[in-house]
Amino acid sequence: MHISFTDPTLPVSGTVAAGVYSGGELSSAAIELDKLTGGTLSRAIKADRFNGDAEQLLNIVAPANTDLERIVLFGLGDRNNASTIAVENAGGLFAVKAANLSISATTTLLDTPEQAAHFAYGVMLGGYRFDKYRTKEALLPATLTELKVAVARPEVAEKLFGPLLAVAEGVYITRDLIWEPANVINPESYAHFCRSLTSEGLEVEILGEEAMHELGMGALLGVGQGSDRESQLVILKHNGGGPVNGAEGSEVPIAFIGKGVTFDTGGLSLKPSVTMDTMKQDMGGAATVTGLMVALAKRRAKVNAVGVLGLVENMPDSKAQRPSDVVKTMSGQTVEVMNTDAEGRLVLCDALTYTQRYLKPKAMIDLATLTSAIAIALGEEIAGVFSNNDELVTKVIAAGDAVAESVWRMPMGSYFSKRLTSDIADMRNNGNKPRLGGSGVAAQFLHNFIENDTPWVHMDIAGTAWTDEAFPTKPKGATAFGVRLLDRMIQDYFEK
Repeated sequence: MHISFTDPTLPVSGTVAAGVYSGGELSSAAIELDKLTGGTLSRAIKADRFNGDAEQLLNIVAPANTDLERIVLFGLGDRNNASTIAVENAGGLFAVKAANLSISATTTLLDTPEQAAHFAYGVMLGGYRFDKYRTKEALLPATLTELKVAVARPEVAEKLFGPLLAVAEGVYITRDLIWEPANVINPESYAHFCRSLTSEGLEVEILGEEAMHELGMGALLGVGQGSDRESQLVILKHNGGGPVNGAEGSEVPIAFIGKGVTFDTGGLSLKPSVTMDTMKQDMGGAATVTGLMVALAKRRAKVNAVGVLGLVENMPDSKAQRPSDVVKTMSGQTVEVMNTDAEGRLVLCDALTYTQRYLKPKAMIDLATLTSAIAIALGEEIAGVFSNNDELVTKVIAAGDAVAESVWRMPMGSYFSKRLTSDIADMRNNGNKPRLGGSGVAAQFLHNFIENDTPWVHMDIAGTAWTDEAFPTKPKGATAFGVRLLDRMIQDYFEK
């Protein structure tokens, strides 16, 4: 999609769009359109009961006194309280409407540069499609290919849009990775893709199984031992905050760790076939970290950040680990594997230990499609967060609220620790009371691998990484939940 910002001149043909505030109050741009059409907009608003509330659209075909094909009005909500979220949602809904009406090019009139930038951002987020494998033209949905945004001071809008575009491109990468089928994305091909990210300015390091064996990553390697695809640990570095590698005055990085199970059969604890086709999504945490790191690099964020991806494939093979196997983690702690389908925490625990010992971050946030229990508790729009640090988790919550990616803090503590008691090892990998407190037990397991009270947040995105229902800026399918949230958190609290 080509997006440009231009001076606010009313177009004479094609499709034009403009905003309306709650109560049917026309925006400045819509007022000019109303004059041009002899009051057509005002009459259509009254006739259609369109009142300008957020997420409303009104399509006016062949408006009077013009050669325009149509005018599309979008609701912006309360004029005195209009948020960037409302503007972004308007853009996302407009992108869908344009596709449904086979509109390929349009001019949108906005009142301020801020509105213009965030509307275009919403159009990108809501207009995303994954059509890579559609070969028949009839199956290809229409898409908006050219968006002109007309606004006073277009150069200001374009400057504001630059960082938003970087984040949108990160979102696209995350969504693409999650949508890809598991015969395309596996640990090795994912790592190969990450090598290409050096072109974005990221440093990339990849550890194979031999290196991980030497480090003692028995938990992560145990998950992948039933697959003929070699497990990988990928480290992505963005050095935008100053000197690194222990140099004088160096900025300690913030770390993001992603679970990357590129396909999860459940291993020998085999999943039901009715849901297994969705298990290509089980690398959603790693995909989110990847998209975030690309966004930081593209917008040249003034922060040092590292992303660590634990990439495995969990398959049932004669070499696969068995229920009751005991593995030794990189931390030295031992785990009795009671359920091979509780594998994500085994991947993350070794990735967390590696991150702390070799990258020495100031704080860590891990993301994982970890438990179905969190989706049962919070649904598809709210992620669960667990933390050992009130200050860090408060920043995560605030950033989520700011970008409409809500999270809810969940409890941890001795109740969940007791559920992890093993008869023969330091801990077991699932709770000893199945189906009770599953998300809390998983988080408590991970907490056992946090060293020296490193500030840490665990984000369980099992319910939010994928949606079967379209939202204004999140089309059906992969959502990239967390990319916008964590980018905002870095902007607000960690950038210089």
